[in-house]
Formats: sequence, C-alpha cells, structure tokens
Amino acid sequence: MGSVAMKDDVARRQLKIVIVGHVDHGKSTLIGRLFYETDSLPNGKFEQITDQCQRRGMPFEWAFLVDALQAERDQGVTIDTTQIRLRTADRDYIIIDAPGHRQFLKNMVSGAANSEAALLVIDANEGVGEQSRRHGYLLQLLGVQQVSVAINKMDLVGYSEKRFNGVRDEYVAYLSSIGIIPTHVIPISGKEGDCLTSPSANMPWYQGPNIMDSLGSFSPKPDLNDLPLRLPVQDIYKFDERRIIVGRIESGTLRVGDDILFSPSNELAKVASFERWGGDLKDNSPQVEATAGESVGLTLTEQIFVQRGDLISHSNDAPELTNLLRARIFWLGSTALEVGSRYLLKINTAEHQVEVREIEQVLNTNDLSRVKANRIEQYEVGEVLLRLRGLAAVEDFSINHVTGRFVLLDEYRIAGGGTINLSGIANQRSELAVKSENLHPFESRIDPVCRSMANGHVGAVLWFTGLPSSGKSTLALELQNKLFAQGNQTFVLDGDNIRSRLNADLGFEPQDRTENIRRVGEVSALFADAGMIVISAFVSPYEEDRDRARAAVGNRFHCIYIDADAEICEERDPHGLWKKVRQGEISNFTGVDAPYEVPAYPELVINTGEYSIDQCVDQLLDYVNSQLVEPVRSL
Repeated sequence: MGSVAMKDDVARRQLKIVIVGHVDHGKSTLIGRLFYETDSLPNGKFEQITDQCQRRGMPFEWAFLVDALQAERDQGVTIDTTQIRLRTADRDYIIIDAPGHRQFLKNMVSGAANSEAALLVIDANEGVGEQSRRHGYLLQLLGVQQVSVAINKMDLVGYSEKRFNGVRDEYVAYLSSIGIIPTHVIPISGKEGDCLTSPSANMPWYQGPNIMDSLGSFSPKPDLNDLPLRLPVQDIYKFDERRIIVGRIESGTLRVGDDILFSPSNELAKVASFERWGGDLKDNSPQVEATAGESVGLTLTEQIFVQRGDLISHSNDAPELTNLLRARIFWLGSTALEVGSRYLLKINTAEHQVEVREIEQVLNTNDLSRVKANRIEQYEVGEVLLRLRGLAAVEDFSINHVTGRFVLLDEYRIAGGGTINLSGIANQRSELAVKSENLHPFESRIDPVCRSMANGHVGAVLWFTGLPSSGKSTLALELQNKLFAQGNQTFVLDGDNIRSRLNADLGFEPQDRTENIRRVGEVSALFADAGMIVISAFVSPYEEDRDRARAAVGNRFHCIYIDADAEICEERDPHGLWKKVRQGEISNFTGVDAPYEVPAYPELVINTGEYSIDQCVDQLLDYVNSQLVEPVRSL
C-alpha cells in the first residue's frame, strides 16, 4: 500500500504560483487564510502564531503564518520570497509569496521568474496604482502569461459590486494592453475568508469561481524535455584522470553517446558517461540518460577545453552566438543606466562584460507610452542594445523562457534583469567556422613510439608558470642546457621571444593574454608532436588559459608552478619591470594590478624563494628523467 502511495506522490504535478501585490494590499493575509482554509498548515502552526500574538498583546494576523522573518513581523511587509507547499485533493502547489514594496522588487522578480502562473492582489479600497501596473508589466516581461486577479479587502468597501466592477474593468484594460488576458478576476476578503475556497454569502451578486477554483484552472508549462538540449556548465571537477563536467540540464534530454556542441567555443565532443554521487548505493547500473531539471556530472570520450559558462547543446539545434543583444530590461540600480555604461551580464552560468550601445526606448508603465531616451532611471523599463566583449551563447526568450533571461550586475550588485530578443540580430556562429578551404588532416608517417625511441625520451611540454621575476626563464634556460648535455631534443619558448615575433600584435589586456597563451599552446603542441621536450616559460596568469593549453597538448602537458611570492619577485626585478610599475609606467602588470591564479593541480611545484637555482634545476631534471626519459629506456 505504501508503494502505491509513493507512486501517486511522484505522479502529482507541482505547480508554482507566485502571489504578488503592493504593500498593504493584503497579499500575505490572503495566503495565510488560504492555507488555513485548505488545512495545509503544519501541525500546531496556527496555535503557535495565536499564542505569539497573545503574548505580544496584539490581535491575530493571518500574515504571520507566512512571514517567516522577524523583520517582516515588526514592519508588516514581506521582504524576501517565501515558498510554501499547499496540497489539495487534486494537485500540489508551491505558493511563492513575493514582496510588493518597490524597495524589494528584485526579490519579487526572482520569485516570479520561477513561477508558472501568478495571482495578482489589489486592494479594493485603494484601487489600481502605479505599483500594481508595474507588477503586471513585470509578469509580462518575465513571460508569466497565466494570471488571475484577486480584488481584496472587499469587506472594507461594504462588499460593493459597483466598486469591484470599477477596479476590475480598469485593471483588465491595463493587462490587456500589455498582452495579458487574466483567467479570472475574483472579489475576495482575505481577512474574512470570502471567496477563497467557497462562495461568499456577503457577495451573492458574484457567481464566478473562488480562488482555489482559479488556481486549479492553471496549466503546467510545456514539458522542458520537449525543448532543445541546454546544459550550462557549472564547473569542471578533476579526479585522477577524469575531468567531470557538471551542471543542471535546463531543457531537453541528454544520453550517453550523444554528440554535443560546446558554445561559444564551437567544440564538438561525445558523452562517455554520467557520474553520480551518493544516491542508492545498491543500484550499480550506469546512468544512460538525463532530462530537464537534473543536475549531472558527465565525462567526454576525448579531452577538449571546457570552462564554466559554456552552454552544451546538440549540434543540430544549437543556440545562437552573438556579441550584440537586443533586450527588454527592468532597471533596479540606484544609478541610472546610460549609453556607454558597462556592466557584468550573467546568462545561465556565463558572465560577460557588456556595454550599453543604445537605449532604443523607455516605457512608461502607467500609460504605456514609449519615448526615446539616453538613460533608464530606477524602476523603469526600457529596450536596449548591449554589446558584449566576445561571443555569447544566447536564446530568444520566446523560444526558451529558461535560458532567454539575464541579469546585469553593477559592482557585484544586481542592477537589472530582463529578457532577450534576437529579432534583427545576426547569428555569428558561422564566423567560428574554419575560413580556409580544401584543408586535409596531416599525419606524420613517423610513429610517435619510434620517434621517442630515437630521441631517448617522450615528446612533451613543460609549462612553467608563475609571477614575473619568479625565475621561470632562468630555470628554463638552465634546464635546457642540462637536457641538451644529456643528448635530449629540447627548446625553450619564452614570453619575450614569442611576443617580439609571433605575438607582436598582442597587448596585455585580458583578451590579448588569452590569445597569446592560445597560440603558444598550439605551437608547443607542434613541438611535442616533433618529439621535443619544449619548455614554455610564461606568466600565463589565468587557470582557464592554462587549461586551454593543456587541452591542445593532451597528456603530454606538464604544469610546473614556479613558486615565489610578490615581495621576492619585486626584490629580484632583473628587467626593472616592477620598478616601472611602481613609477606608473606600466599597467596591467600581473601581481600588482592584474590577477594571478595559482595552478590548482600542478604536476610539480618549484619554490625559488626557498631553494637555489642549482637545487631547483636538480629537482626539475629529476622530474624530467623520471617522467619522460626512464619510460623510454624501459621499453
């Protein structure tokens, strides 16, 4: 019997409904009374709140059943979103109580963005105000199309049918003008319980559905599994030889063996396996499929460069790539959004630097007039063009409501959010295609094992990374001499000789640093293919750039961290660069005004602050002989 009940619970579809309304319009009171009327309160909750009110010497408040934060009880406003489960005989609901005060609009946006339907609450006595219009528009902006309206506090207007009709007609006209046709408009009294779960004797003139009838009429959103695969990469975990890509499937279905595309890199790969943590340890059968809503860890059949923020799709149904976005935005920042302003844009797990290229129009939520402007003030809605630094994988909101949303951050604070409109925006994915034609894969006729046997060692890349003046180039040249004396084929690639020739066109901005290391990684891979031990000595401050170089070289890549703190490096300063930085002659200098990310999992750490040059070279030589020379001698 228990197993049958469990199956029934699984089959019951939860529906997420956000309840919004202006402060003091009785939203939390409605929710509290609704939970009481449907017998959905936890055992003892009603008695607990009753006792607290008596001890405080204040009348019972239905809102206290919902307002979980002490600050809300003291101030009488909902600050954060509260999610509560409501169970009826036919359906389970997640009721999201969103704040109504305009100071907490970002919390309301967060709650509405995760909902499938909405109940808008309006005070019958106060009527339709600016905030009620703003709430309606925000729901439309976030794609919430299933909306019912509860005209509350009918007890304060004597249950007047005329007053109800006037408020209803005004608000329905407004919602219709922005594309929302309310499912129902219901006169209620949250405090007295009128029309919540049954007809009201106080309003015999109203014969329509009650609140619970209205909630029951809402339909779940279309199954996300029917949409194209969208899996934003959350992180990459490294265990022994495995690199596990983790993230949550936002839409679509993924199976082992699927060919997948990573955007914006345009790299293709095949799913090798799903990795699981915890769960039913008795079930040892491998997972072969994952669907929307599941958080997964997956491995690939081949190693490619993957980073947080990449968007995984199937190659035949990929998102668009662009560095230009048209967006409808709701601005929450205290400082106005202006043309030329720069922000951090977050789409799914990706982050992009963006600049406001144009404000196409600003919308007045009261009269819906649209005007051309050069700024968007706090709580205003506008349509803008954003230019991104680099390409981003994006989706039109009308196609995928999950991945078609974004937020803007100003100095790490959420300043705005909105939806993406790709109308008139070109898909730039074709620009990543190989431009040269008639190319054919070239493979050497010399077997790599034969090449290693002839050289007496494996071809590999020793990637020296560390702060400027940490000793990378010094150690690289000394090690090269030692290896050459042993009869090894070796060569040094150094930042100075590469930047003076191959990469002379690059500066030191983050994007140029990335391109510099990308090119070096590819050149290093060619040296390793030739059977040489190439020593690549580069600051390479970013972990993701070093990972990209590793992906180009494969398992022949050896990251060697040359460890010396900034004080030691500045004291050495063999080229006088640190001095120039302190004098303001050089900017974007790693270790001063540009970051350095210490390698998370280097194959070897050489501490030049603790050991002499000779001692460090001996450590390096021992490592090379054990990893690259001895394996060949033992063949």
